[in-house]
Amino acid sequence: MRADRSTRRREVVGAVGIGALALVLGGCTLRRAGRPFEPPPGSAVPAVWHGYERFDFTVDGRHCIIVRPERVAPGTPWVWRATFFEQRPEVEVALLARGFHVAYMEVTDLCGSPAAVAHWDAFYRQLTTAHGFAARPALTAISRGGLIAYNWAAAHPDRVACIYADVPVCDFKSWPGGKGHGPGEAAEWQRCLDAYGFDEAQALSYAGNPVDQLGPLADAGVPLLHAVGDTDHLVPFDENTGLLAQRYRELGGDIEVIVKPGVGHEPGLDDPTPVIEFIAVHAE
Repeated sequence: MRADRSTRRREVVGAVGIGALALVLGGCTLRRAGRPFEPPPGSAVPAVWHGYERFDFTVDGRHCIIVRPERVAPGTPWVWRATFFEQRPEVEVALLARGFHVAYMEVTDLCGSPAAVAHWDAFYRQLTTAHGFAARPALTAISRGGLIAYNWAAAHPDRVACIYADVPVCDFKSWPGGKGHGPGEAAEWQRCLDAYGFDEAQALSYAGNPVDQLGPLADAGVPLLHAVGDTDHLVPFDENTGLLAQRYRELGGDIEVIVKPGVGHEPGLDDPTPVIEFIAVHAE
């Protein structure tokens, strides 16, 4: 009889211990749960974007957008769109459904210049310190967005989970400069020169384009995914993604390139699932 009582006592104690452990683990899970973005009162204009709450506000003198998910994933992951917020947002919308926030800061006119990187620094500090966003967002870029996404990432490789770039500009000499096979755009080239404070000779000798500063990203093991059209004459493959991919692989970096047959300089994929899964794996 004593043995039975002793056995039962151990079973009760064991059950209590397991229950207490479950409460502790549950508490840890709750503490790790994502925190939804909450703008300071009166600082943001609320709206609806693809069924999700959107907030427009200003940081460092620049227009910013945050779209928050209905339920935030643990760790508060986020995807940071570099340019053209409204263009082909399938990936971002799908990630909202998975609990990611979507962030945007308007620096399109600065062509990835040091000034653009400084603005992004200010935005990043606010989101990660004041709002608890994850330390390593996924970056997404369309066309000229490749300039700011890669230049910011090269400056802060420890702050980047992964990069997805669609028909990206990877060297401003190619576009808007038109110093290779592409036509370039004269007005945009002048805007680019102004953003950097360069004359043309300085721009042509500049070694700070995305294709030039891949070492920090390769050393940090940042995975890259690009999508390109095989008839893109505006942003030629061999001067942009082709050159970047070659150099990144030579440095030991991991990059995958999706080629869109018969497509020119047109962003978007008929099936964005590979991109969504790529980001979810690396940024969650």
